[in-house]
Amino acid sequence: MKNTIAERILDFLKHFPPFDTLSAEELFAISKEVVVLHFEKEQYIFQQGNTLNDCFYVVKDGAIGIYNDKTLVDQCDEGDVFGLRALIRKDNYLLNAKAIEESIVYAISSKLLEKIIINNTEASQFLIASFATNTRNPYSEEDKGTLFAYETFTHKNNSDFTEIQSASFSKNPITCKSHTKIKDAALVMSQNKVGSIVITNNKQPVGIITDKDLRYKIATGLYNIIDEVESIMSTPVITFPPNITVAEAQIAMLKHEISHLCITKDGTVNSELIGILSEHDIIVIHGNNPSVLIKEIKHATTAIRLHEIREKAHHLLSNYISQHIPISFVTNIISAINEAITKRIIHLSIAEMSETQPTTFAWLALGSQGRKEQLLLTDQDNALVYEDAEHNAEVKAYFLKLAKAINDKLNTVGFEFCPAEMMGSNPKWCLSVSEWKKQFQDWIIHPDEDKIMLCNIFFDFDNVYGNHQLVDDMSESIFDAIDHYEIFLNFMAQNALKNPPPLSFFRNFLVEDSGEHKNQFDIKARAIMPLVDAARVLILSKNIKNITNTIDRYQKLANLEPQNKHLYETCINAFKILLHSRTQQGLKNNDSGRFIDLNHLSKADRLKLKSCFKPIKNIQELLLVRFNLSQFM
Repeated sequence: MKNTIAERILDFLKHFPPFDTLSAEELFAISKEVVVLHFEKEQYIFQQGNTLNDCFYVVKDGAIGIYNDKTLVDQCDEGDVFGLRALIRKDNYLLNAKAIEESIVYAISSKLLEKIIINNTEASQFLIASFATNTRNPYSEEDKGTLFAYETFTHKNNSDFTEIQSASFSKNPITCKSHTKIKDAALVMSQNKVGSIVITNNKQPVGIITDKDLRYKIATGLYNIIDEVESIMSTPVITFPPNITVAEAQIAMLKHEISHLCITKDGTVNSELIGILSEHDIIVIHGNNPSVLIKEIKHATTAIRLHEIREKAHHLLSNYISQHIPISFVTNIISAINEAITKRIIHLSIAEMSETQPTTFAWLALGSQGRKEQLLLTDQDNALVYEDAEHNAEVKAYFLKLAKAINDKLNTVGFEFCPAEMMGSNPKWCLSVSEWKKQFQDWIIHPDEDKIMLCNIFFDFDNVYGNHQLVDDMSESIFDAIDHYEIFLNFMAQNALKNPPPLSFFRNFLVEDSGEHKNQFDIKARAIMPLVDAARVLILSKNIKNITNTIDRYQKLANLEPQNKHLYETCINAFKILLHSRTQQGLKNNDSGRFIDLNHLSKADRLKLKSCFKPIKNIQELLLVRFNLSQFM
């Protein structure tokens, strides 16, 4: 007679170590002997001091907590083995095992364990490793080196990957005083064969002149060569400490659009200058890097050429992910490249316009690009704001035409058109600054589900190009409106709870139950966005402006609320893991990485994802309490 229960057990165990190393015959023999146990929440499997049970355990469904007294030291989920240490020691239990929620557990006898250890080398190695390492906490800073702590395992100077190596800089910077004549400074630069000279006061850097200044300010006749250097120097200078990494240097140069950084003793402008780091120094370290791509972007004259450069950035991203480069570095680099491409496209589009630009404007990146979290080529989300002007219809017509040219070129590069048309070429999202303010006020004072959704997208805006004052005015209007209608934050907080931690009753993943992605896990909607939404509403409630990146928001919150620092740090780590996982899946499947087929994930990757759900639960509980949502809902 067919033993269907044993076959079901076999079908489950074969997916998890150490059972995945056993032959079908070995596994079936074990499955026939498995005892299926059921535990209610809070029910003990064993307690400290109990006499040893003649078995070890595997979690089928639910979650089992391992406690030292009342302190949780490990949590066992689907497929995890526990109860081994006492069995191997052949002594009473030293820890408690208690069901955190209703659970089903398989009990496997010690005789079968002995057979596994004797007959299967791989399985015995796994069991010995489980015996030796009895804790698993992906969020613990003290637990570096474990499976899930890879985001922090890469430290400066311990990797061959050049981006995270300390940058080599010139330790003999050429300097002069602020009253030095430009001609004399240029002679010193020429004699020393350097491209820059730092102006110092009491050994502290106050300004810098580069070859570019001499070309653009002296050769053109704008300034006289006998003027003093302070008349043409760039000030203040950008300073860093000596341990600056290559990636940090690249990001700073991209961000400030400069080619030289001053290295000081403590990294501030108020300490002694000890070196100078140039863009050339970075390029020498390795030729094919983001700086090279940025230079190519600046010289590109067509969208097709920009598409080719973005392809190179995609390969760069793939290398970063495969090398486990920290995701914060990766997002900074790729965001800077995306921004440079967008700026170049705007320049090209303006140059193609036959009409004169009627007034100033700003181009806004929204959503993930606005938060600087867009790693893969996904849909466009952008908008345009222009200065109030007479003849609004004509002005708007100009900017709609410009926005369409920009959207078309972005599409050529690889950023697909937004299916919901949230793009600057849509008349709804190409408005004067007064119209934007009025619209934001309406969304805040009269919120409904659609308007809250729009707030979640449009409040994460980043000024990519144009008049910063327009964007600052928009930001001010948002916070002014919130000040006068604080209950709006309750609506936003309520919306942030719409996607609870994606685990079913028995701690299985919640997957799509129909449609094109049936049985796949939506990592964006179910895991990433709950963390993003929570960070947004919390930072708005603190009246913090100009921070849109999710990691930066949680870091700011950790500084503002030391009592919740641990919670915010766990959210940061969970967000990094989720973003890394999505990018990895997108690169693997050549898509957005949003939907994941869990059957194609290893046990380790499933556990890694599952481990991110606890911070989601905790941050949502904080929202529930802070915004009194139990009364609000």
